Amino acid sequence: MQPVYRHTFWQFRRENPGTKVGEPPPDGLPGFNSGVMLLSLEAMRQSRLYNQLLEPDKVRQLAEKYHFQGHLGDQDFFTMIGMEHPELFHVLDCTWNQLLCSWWREHGYSDVFDRYFRCEGRVRIYHGNCNTPIPED
Repeated sequence: MQPVYRHTFWQFRRENPGTKVGEPPPDGLPGFNSGVMLLSLEAMRQSRLYNQLLEPDKVRQLAEKYHFQGHLGDQDFFTMIGMEHPELFHVLDCTWNQLLCSWWREHGYSDVFDRYFRCEGRVRIYHGNCNTPIPED
């Protein structure tokens, strides 16, 4: 994980001190990276709540509530509805999508970066974002 959504939700965080939105794991809501996802399409189709969240008016309401202007497509959508309804998601541990980019460390988040970036356990999938080379095991 990285502090991408800590940054993106800055205004909501400023207006809501103590929020878990954008906070690092394990207790925060850091947002999602859609590099690795397992989707239960049948459960999504059958979920009344999920299908309501797909409605343009509901998306607009959530975007306004969180002052959210995304640019990462599905990842932003899942992150935004996950802030409101974390019960819709089962979060895989970091070993299933270990992000390698350290860009945020050098761009204003050095004080919290390691709280997002730290990942313990045998990495199963490396995510070479920011053109970061994949380690050879």
